[in-house]
Amino acid sequence: MNTRTHTRSTSSRKLNAHEAYKAPYRQPSYDCRELPDAVTIVVYVPGVDVSGVEIEAHGPDLLVTAHKIRFVRVNWQALHLEGSQRDYRLRLRLGLGFDYARMRADFHDGVLTLTLPKRQADAAPAHRLRRVA
Repeated sequence: MNTRTHTRSTSSRKLNAHEAYKAPYRQPSYDCRELPDAVTIVVYVPGVDVSGVEIEAHGPDLLVTAHKIRFVRVNWQALHLEGSQRDYRLRLRLGLGFDYARMRADFHDGVLTLTLPKRQADAAPAHRLRRVA
C-alpha cells in the first residue's frame, strides 16, 4: 500500500523570510493626516539628504524613495545592523483625487512633509505615468 503524505518544508519558508530581510529597501515610518482641501503625509527617513529623495506618481499610487548617505566603505557591513543600512521606499495607494502637479514637499532633518491638494470635482484625472520630483 502506497500512501502519499504532504509535508510542508520549513526551509522554503525560512528562505522567503531571509530574502525579505535582504530586500534592497525598507519601509519608513509615516503619518497621514486629512485636511479639508489636502492630505499631509509626514515620512521619517533618518540618514537621508534632500538630494537622495525621489517622489513619483504612478496613477493612483505615490512612490517615495529615499537613498541613505553612505559614510563607510562599500565593502564594510555592520554586525547585526544590515537592515539599518538599506534605503527607504514607501508606496501609498492614494487614489486619483489629488493634484500631484501642485504637490508641495518640505524636507528638514530627515523628515519629509508632503502636502497633496485635493483635485477639483470638475478636473479629469491623469492616468499616465508621471514623475513629480
